Amino acid sequence: MVGTRVIPCLLLCGTRLMKTVKFKDARYLGDPRNAVRIFNDKEVDELVLLDILATREGKAPVEELIREIVSEAFMPVAYGGGITTLAQAKRIVQLGVEKVILCSAAIRDLELVRQCSADLGAQSVVGCIDVNRNMLGKAEVWTHGGTVNTKQDPVEVAKRLEDSGVGEIIVNAIHRDGLMKGYDTALIKSISSAVTVPVVACGGAGSIEDFRSAVDAGGASAVAAGSLFVYQGKFKAVLINFPTQSELESVLQTR
Repeated sequence: MVGTRVIPCLLLCGTRLMKTVKFKDARYLGDPRNAVRIFNDKEVDELVLLDILATREGKAPVEELIREIVSEAFMPVAYGGGITTLAQAKRIVQLGVEKVILCSAAIRDLELVRQCSADLGAQSVVGCIDVNRNMLGKAEVWTHGGTVNTKQDPVEVAKRLEDSGVGEIIVNAIHRDGLMKGYDTALIKSISSAVTVPVVACGGAGSIEDFRSAVDAGGASAVAAGSLFVYQGKFKAVLINFPTQSELESVLQTR
C-alpha cells in the first residue's frame, strides 16, 4: 500500500468537466459523473473537485451536481469553488462531501476559515493557495480562478491559514497547470517547511516520477494531478486513467 495520497483533481465549469492550461483555455472533457465512475473502477482513494468559475462569476456551488457526484463516488470527495459562508460549507458537507476547500474566500476572510474549522473540524477544512510566479520569478498568491493578483507571499498566506485552523493546504501552481512538466518543487518546499499541516502538491505533474520529486524534494504529504489522469499520449486524447498500485509503489514509499 502506497503511503502517499495520490489524488485526481477534476475541474468543473458549472456542471461540465474541463481542463485548463495555466488556468486558461479550458477544454471540455465530458460529464464529471462518468469520470467519477471510471475512477471508482480504478480504486482511487480520494478525489478533489474544484469549480473554477464559481468564484470568478460570483456563483454559489452547484449543489445538485455535487450531490450526484458524491452519491456515485466510492472514495472521499473534497469540494471547492464558490463557498463564501459557513452555511454553504455545512450544506456541502451534508451532501456527503468529506472536506470543503476554501480558496479565494480563505485568502480574504480568515474568519470564515476559523468558523468552518470550529464547526466542521480542522480535518474537514482545506485551504487552497493558487500561486503564480511573476517575470522575476517571485511567487505571488492569486485568487478568483487566477484572475486577481493579491501580491501576497504564499508562505505567509499558508501560515495564516494554518493558524486559522485548516487541516491541510493545497498548493496549486498556476504557472505549471496543464503543462505536464513537473511540479514547482521549490514552491512546495517553501510552504511545506513553514507549516505543520499536510501540504498537497498540485499543478504540473506529467508522469508518476513527478510524484516522487514532489514528496522527496518538495516535502509534500500528498500529490494531486489533473492532466495526467484525464489525457493519454502526446496529442492528449481524453482518457480517464490512474496508475496501478505497483506503478505507484515504484516511485512512492509503501506503508
